[in-house]
Amino acid sequence: MVAAASSSSAASVPRTGQEIRKAFLRFYEERGHKVITSASLIPEDPTVLLTIAGMLPFKPIFLGQQERPCPRVTSSQNCIRTNDIENVGRTTRHHTFFEMLGNFSFGDYFKQQAIEWAWQLITEVYGINSKNLVVSVFREDEEAEEIWRDVVGMNPKRIIRMDEADNFWTSGSTGPCGPCSEIYYDFKPELGNEEIELKDNNRFLEFYNLVFIQHNRNLEGTLTPLADRNIDTGMGLERMAQILQNVPNNYETDLIFPLIKAGASIAGVDYYQLDNSAKTSLKVIGDHSRAITQLVCDGVTASNFGRGYVLRRLLRRVVRHGRLLGIYKPFLVTMGQASIALLQDVHPSILKRKNAILAELEREEARFLETLERGEKLLAEMLNSKPAHISGDQAFELYDTYGFPLELTQEIAEERGLSVDLSGFAVAMEQQRQRAKAAATNIDLTLQDAIDQLVEHQDATAFEGYQLLEQSSCVQAMAVNGRPAVSASAGDQVQIILDTTPFYGEGGGQVGDRGLLSGADVSVSIKYVSRVRDVFVHAGLIRWGELAVGDVVRAQVDQVCRRRIQANHTATHLLQAALKQVVDPDISQAGSLVDFDRLRFDFHAPKAVTVKQLERIETLINDWIAEAHSLIVEEMAIDQAKAAGAIAMFGDKYDDVVRVVDVPGVSMELCSGTHVVNTAEISLFKIVAESSVAAGIRRIEAVAGSSVLAYFNERDLVVKQLGECLKTQPNEIVGRVLNMRDELRNTSKALVTARAELAVAKSAALALKATVVGVFQVLVERLDGVDGAGLQGAAQNLVAQLGEGAAVVLGGLPDSKNQGKVILVAAFGRQVVAAQQQAGEFIGSIAKLCDGGGGGHPHLAQAGGRDGMALDAALDTARQELNSKLILKSH
Repeated sequence: MVAAASSSSAASVPRTGQEIRKAFLRFYEERGHKVITSASLIPEDPTVLLTIAGMLPFKPIFLGQQERPCPRVTSSQNCIRTNDIENVGRTTRHHTFFEMLGNFSFGDYFKQQAIEWAWQLITEVYGINSKNLVVSVFREDEEAEEIWRDVVGMNPKRIIRMDEADNFWTSGSTGPCGPCSEIYYDFKPELGNEEIELKDNNRFLEFYNLVFIQHNRNLEGTLTPLADRNIDTGMGLERMAQILQNVPNNYETDLIFPLIKAGASIAGVDYYQLDNSAKTSLKVIGDHSRAITQLVCDGVTASNFGRGYVLRRLLRRVVRHGRLLGIYKPFLVTMGQASIALLQDVHPSILKRKNAILAELEREEARFLETLERGEKLLAEMLNSKPAHISGDQAFELYDTYGFPLELTQEIAEERGLSVDLSGFAVAMEQQRQRAKAAATNIDLTLQDAIDQLVEHQDATAFEGYQLLEQSSCVQAMAVNGRPAVSASAGDQVQIILDTTPFYGEGGGQVGDRGLLSGADVSVSIKYVSRVRDVFVHAGLIRWGELAVGDVVRAQVDQVCRRRIQANHTATHLLQAALKQVVDPDISQAGSLVDFDRLRFDFHAPKAVTVKQLERIETLINDWIAEAHSLIVEEMAIDQAKAAGAIAMFGDKYDDVVRVVDVPGVSMELCSGTHVVNTAEISLFKIVAESSVAAGIRRIEAVAGSSVLAYFNERDLVVKQLGECLKTQPNEIVGRVLNMRDELRNTSKALVTARAELAVAKSAALALKATVVGVFQVLVERLDGVDGAGLQGAAQNLVAQLGEGAAVVLGGLPDSKNQGKVILVAAFGRQVVAAQQQAGEFIGSIAKLCDGGGGGHPHLAQAGGRDGMALDAALDTARQELNSKLILKSH
């Protein structure tokens, strides 16, 4: 029996978050565990959006998809979860960002050792009295219960059996699984051991979970024992900090409270003097500030999709809760600085990415403040009308027209005791999707299935293309016209797997090689080479002859194409080095494309690269090319490569031994691509374009080598053609175009003025068509050939003629040839608005009849539509609705 240890002396018990973390890792390191650095919040598993658990980096090992790195490991893993985001700040223990301490055994020690060590760590290292501990076990796991009772010596009444929903871990409907044993802290042991209810969150806090992966579950749900049994544990760092620091909740520990104090300082308030609602806002700010700082550090940028949307949502919640505390000035950068100061000792990469983090926070906050102001104003108008709820159409209008997040609409509505029609919002969203015109990529599933079948039973292809461009190879497998086959003949489209190849398969941004497979009786043109799980698939066309599995062919890479792609790939490395030198040393890659005739480099940056910076980058790269640097390419241990300063693509997984491409004194990167021997082979480098591809991500497109000459020849031809069209010399083209632009602007202004004057003139005659409705006058008419500004001027002029009791609606097609564009305008006099009729709300509802939307102010609003054929019917509806609404207000 393991005796319950007495509490350690107060001086030796870990108290701070950093001490707790170090003590955990040291404890397991001393017991043969390899300490593993926290993986990125961007997981390698493509099925998971973010790293949500400490075990996620090891999931492939548990599932038998990957060899174990060593028998036992321990880690402190950064995690993000947003499924309970509405509980953040409201409960004592919910967070978005948190650290999970864990120890893992891959077929090594099992249940008894895991339980004994957990008990020893908790009672001896952390000094927790056994009277404060309760454990749960799976109701069928008698072995675990016996270990706790007979080996550890737990009081049987403090061992609680739980059902499968609480105490059984699965990796899905099938696969490895097993029971859990959770350890709880009891804040009120004086209440005794009778009728313990672990779901009582005021009394019990679950802080350590031991998972015993011992079964395999098949499709029928049958459990069979695993040959290699595993241990997966998780201890919440924030929860242990709450216990050892003796504070009422996780937020008031040293892991988060410094950020709460920073937020309170900005708001000019005292946390301890606030009511619960204000404290909740500060807790949200503190929690989310940690999360967004670490997300940006790990390479996430704000967007409307995927993990980028998670970041954007968290950022916007911080700003929103800041406003609830009276913070109306930008403050995310200040919170980011406080977060970096808090996290930098534990996560050094945060300090390296400081500039990028703060730039992203500043940019996204500025963008959202504009959105927030517009959206809050419109939402306030909706709420002031005292509706029973916010309709789906209203919520979608806020989202679609003003960029106002649905979650914020829900939060603000809930503060007023109102609900949001989420099903109606979903319907409006789906209608929008149906209307949207998006490019679609057609995937030949039959072909992909055939390739998957080919690859499934093949060994990795031996790649010899670094040294050879031509060699003999044996055909291992083949697909013909999308179906697995053993032979092919002239005219067939084929996918071929060779035992060894000089062809580079697409990877690392570099496209696959082109070339030829030839034999005595066959010639195959290879158009593209892909890579599927280290198996190279050669796609091409049988030009003549026949080919069969087992044939030996001569594999020849197109040397001209290879030289061009080598020049572009090395130029891409030089481009990244130049960006770091000229723009920002913290710039990091966000993607790349290395093709035969061009290159593309995406990188994280808060703003556009200036023209002068682009010129400096281009000059610097061409200087490096002219200096004729000989490249050094070698393989070395990953730790050695990083210590030497080699740049790795953030979030990518690398083997223990990596390939390092070094341009001495200029660039050193981990790279599996093909490169020139000397930079002089590149000849020339020219930047073609710089642009934005997403929030916080810029793109540079360029050409190198022989492609530069083709680029200049094409531009030269354009200049000659322009000169002929404009009847001017090449050096006079710019001046001529600028003069034409100014003439066009002046003409356009005059045309706009003329159209507006014409619209007003036409509208004068329309005033006679107004109908009297009680004390009001209603005028709904069609006026084609007038733009939005012209219709607004005409509507305002009509209200001025008809008086403050006028309600005017005008609609028309600005271009009679374009039946897909409708403009609608509503102008209401003061008496109409006083009768609770809003121009923006009214015209927005009418625009929907023309497959559109819009809105504006109570007195004047404009909307648009996409269905001109529905315009007349929509105007009839507008006339009927105004008549019925205003006649009621006249009595």
